[in-house]
Amino acid sequence: MPLSPKQTRALLDELAHFPNKKLGQNFLVDGNIVRKSVEMADIAASSHVVEVGPGLGTLTRAILSTGATVWAVERDSTLSEHIRVNVLPEQPNLHLIEGDCLDYPRAELPIEQAKAGFKIVANLPYAVSTPWMEAVISGPLPQRMVLMLQKEAADRYIAKHGSKAFGAISIFLQSVYTAHSKHLVSAQCFHPAPKVDSALLRLDLREDAVHFSKVARECIRRIFTQRRKQLGALCKRDPQPEAREWFDSIVADGVKATVRPEELAIEYWQTLARRLP
Repeated sequence: MPLSPKQTRALLDELAHFPNKKLGQNFLVDGNIVRKSVEMADIAASSHVVEVGPGLGTLTRAILSTGATVWAVERDSTLSEHIRVNVLPEQPNLHLIEGDCLDYPRAELPIEQAKAGFKIVANLPYAVSTPWMEAVISGPLPQRMVLMLQKEAADRYIAKHGSKAFGAISIFLQSVYTAHSKHLVSAQCFHPAPKVDSALLRLDLREDAVHFSKVARECIRRIFTQRRKQLGALCKRDPQPEAREWFDSIVADGVKATVRPEELAIEYWQTLARRLP
């Protein structure tokens, strides 16, 4: 059973651990959301699941109860020790490393297993959500991800062109994943309650995934640092000559010469990915 709010507070007191705001430590205390996360991930006994930030182990135990094998990464040394002492001994299917998810975005899941297929379940702090996602989509891709995010981060992930939330991460992510559901989660579902609401987001790997090289991602990020300027002027000054050639080609294809980065549909950005190594 998931930890109740009272049990969560008692366990934190027992560990003499005060939630770290810098690490985005807001512990899930709503059993319905725990169950919803597992259901959205569609985890089976044969599944290999990467979990980012197991914390007190509430969601970890729920995933393990399906019979799945879990590879978890936890940065906080106190929480990592709690998992190691109180969860690991009774869970042979749990593999835990202590470290930063930016250094271990797949929690050291063996490359052979990553290529064979895996899923990710993560409760991501706002500060690491974008760099972690870029690290994930640059390597072996999970078939499905179920992510707990601040609503603002979730909105950026699935934003459409023409909106203020649309940016580089929207392009990279939506080129390889399709968002099938977004479940809003109240701040009261966590302890301590954050000042903003969250969203539980399910992402499924696309059959027609388009990958962006490091060079392409860097080029697009540079362009979006000045998102309100006209795209032609930005491409003209970009150190990648292919950027200017690309812009000329999309104008020839009917795109307005005065277009701004946030107004351009993802399909056009994908053609830039094919031009850059």
